[in-house]
Amino acid sequence: MTNDITTHKYRVVIIGGGAGGASVAGRLLDHRADLDIAIVEPSEYHYYQPAWTLVGGGAYDSKATRRAEADFIPKQAKWIKQRAQGFEPELNQVVLEDGSRIAYEYLVVAAGIQLDWTKIEGLEATLGKNGVSSNYRYDLAPYTWECIRKLRGGRALFTQPPMPIKCAGAPQKILYLAADHFRRNGIKAEVHFLPAGPSMFGVPFYSDALDQIMAAYGATPNFGHNLVAVDGPHKKATFEIGAEKKHVSFDFEMMHVVPPQSAPDFIKSSPLANEAGWVAVDKNSLRHDKYANVFAVGDCTSAPNSKTAAAVRAQVPVLVSNLLAALNGKPATAAYDGYASCPLTTSRGKVLLAEFAYGGAITPSFALDPRIPRRMYWWIKKFFLPRLYWRMLSGHMGPDWHAERKFKKPLPTLVP
Repeated sequence: MTNDITTHKYRVVIIGGGAGGASVAGRLLDHRADLDIAIVEPSEYHYYQPAWTLVGGGAYDSKATRRAEADFIPKQAKWIKQRAQGFEPELNQVVLEDGSRIAYEYLVVAAGIQLDWTKIEGLEATLGKNGVSSNYRYDLAPYTWECIRKLRGGRALFTQPPMPIKCAGAPQKILYLAADHFRRNGIKAEVHFLPAGPSMFGVPFYSDALDQIMAAYGATPNFGHNLVAVDGPHKKATFEIGAEKKHVSFDFEMMHVVPPQSAPDFIKSSPLANEAGWVAVDKNSLRHDKYANVFAVGDCTSAPNSKTAAAVRAQVPVLVSNLLAALNGKPATAAYDGYASCPLTTSRGKVLLAEFAYGGAITPSFALDPRIPRRMYWWIKKFFLPRLYWRMLSGHMGPDWHAERKFKKPLPTLVP
């Protein structure tokens, strides 16, 4: 470990080199090429995770979702290839995993979200075999497609843990791709969606449409079911239901599992966290509630938006604008409206493009009724959005056309 890592004070320290951290670094340096920035990120690879649903549905090459992390760390920035272990905001310091400390004038926390696989009894022991898979891991998404492709009948389960999770639509996206495959190939499978929550989607405008999509496939929603245990060899899944947390079990031939999720442990135990463990920020400015020189972006924040890459893309310009203002001794004026996007793959070839903001506002990028699955959105999901994402990591956010729009309440007839 070099001395400058243990003694140097950086103007800006960014925790995390994922979608949020890399984009913030690139955009800051576009505005201030001489800015002294350090990025704390241990990973060798960067993944385009939104495409893992397509990998699991047999419509995308998993290798195309992985690139070298080094490609997205700006050359002007100092890359500290360690994990952050803690924060000392009163001293303006970050504690690294080797026990050393780095100091900052401003801190940006972009540490993402933690996947808590161990909270489901027996899950880790059976992942990748016994028909149990998850698109929330790069190495498992291809196995999801193998399970779907090889299924010849029986029960297929698709789970969703309590919120918040990243990409809240992903648990049902793969259900639709599987159901579409079964329908196209004449496979009689009993398809169940088992979310811990009470509805298909958190925004009623879209949830009503998704109820119709489920019905079109003959799929059964089992709301209020929280997966707590998996017995892979015996193909049995156990769920908690109701306030009394009664246990019920389902047999299955294949099961797609989404793990419980939370803020990273080193954030939960830090002074930056709120009671729920997330970095406590103002939901509009993305500035910390207590420490004025701390900002946060993406999945690790307390902002009550959906945790998606689209939300990161909307947050980064706001955070960078407000951070640059702070560096120049000016007040922060940019505001994030809570925008997020969830391209729901309702079949292989169609996508329902759900876009929304704080308060459940409907904010589509196009004037078309967003409840209707469209072929052009499949093209956007499969081809345009990956290119937009990789470019975003250099700080170039691309076009933003989202706006609050009104649509007639009667639901159109939907074809997945």
